[in-house]
Amino acid sequence: MLTEEEFEAIRKGLEGILADIEAGNFTWSTKLEDVHMNIESELTRRIGAPGAKLHTARSRNDQVATDTRLYCRAEIDITLELLRQMQLALVRKAEEYASVRIPGYTHLQRAQPVTVGHHLLAYVEMLSRDADRLTDCRRRLNISPLGSGAIAGSTINLDRAGIAAELGFDGVTQNSMDAIADRDYILETLFCLSLIGTHLSRLSEDLVLWSSAEFGYCTLSDAHTTGSSLMPQKKNPDVCELTRGKSGRLYGNLVSVMVAVKGLPLTYNRDLQEDKEPLFDSFETVSLALRVNTEMIAAMRINPDKCAAAVSDPLLLATDLADYLVRRGVPFRKAHELVGKAVAESVNTKTPLHQLSLEQFQAISPEYGEDVYSVFDLDRAFALRTNPGAPNPDNTASRINFWKQKLGQ
Repeated sequence: MLTEEEFEAIRKGLEGILADIEAGNFTWSTKLEDVHMNIESELTRRIGAPGAKLHTARSRNDQVATDTRLYCRAEIDITLELLRQMQLALVRKAEEYASVRIPGYTHLQRAQPVTVGHHLLAYVEMLSRDADRLTDCRRRLNISPLGSGAIAGSTINLDRAGIAAELGFDGVTQNSMDAIADRDYILETLFCLSLIGTHLSRLSEDLVLWSSAEFGYCTLSDAHTTGSSLMPQKKNPDVCELTRGKSGRLYGNLVSVMVAVKGLPLTYNRDLQEDKEPLFDSFETVSLALRVNTEMIAAMRINPDKCAAAVSDPLLLATDLADYLVRRGVPFRKAHELVGKAVAESVNTKTPLHQLSLEQFQAISPEYGEDVYSVFDLDRAFALRTNPGAPNPDNTASRINFWKQKLGQ
């Protein structure tokens, strides 16, 4: 289709246009229909007749589908690195405070003792799944639709596989209609980004609670908090709150594209241009959130004294007390009942659970032995949690080392 001279003219012309765009010197005309027509028109103005050959065997449909895949691929690579940096920040903070004990919560009620290290590593696991999902999504979208034309390909023979290889794609699409109409890869990308937002939002909620006076487990840096315009004593966790709020924005972007796509017949419909703004916005939102949250975690300080005071609550070891009875041969459901009676005795007599007398324990059940008080030794309680995934000090240290190696610290 092109002579060598025409090819060189087009290549140099396009490179010159790209340089002008990157320098901010390109003049876009709204009289021309879109970006494609702007570039083709300018190329033809600069190099003459060969510019009019640029669009041979192409459609804006397959070009946009290709460009959007290239964009998603590049942005996913950036997001994967940002996730890695966020994970590293959490791992470093988990290592710094690996042995600091805090109450773990269910229903926002104190449940069982855990450690700050174990708690923060939970988010490393979440972000790892996010990275896996994005990597898998990237693999699925890295197929070239270029050459599919507007709907039914072209009668001009194209080396689709060669073009795909030059663009870094793993292969080519196998149905021209699907290639043009497919927006699954955008929806999947938006879902992955939404779930990252979900995990960052959950972390934000934890830190909002932890940094409150009622908890006092952590202190966020001045760079990531703001004061009140009225109350001089306030230090508001703004980064956490903004992150939590932006998760809704990510969900909205996903839903808006799903709604745009759901009723479209094959193949291209102009509704599909509504996929761009939500896609661009979601990548920008997640990028900003990951960068700022990585900074915030790195600067955060844990307050060991506050944590120690909270974890000293003996009721946190009520389940350990049930396990103690189980190890003495009591069926768990019965053990659960006997511990419930001990807790009731503690509440009714205003006596901390670990300070009930042996007579009080044995009045509930003779299965409570003289060694019952060993249950309330926190060191022993953590040492007994030897199952994989439990907050045992050795488990936590092993997992920290695992993540440091995997993340390439």
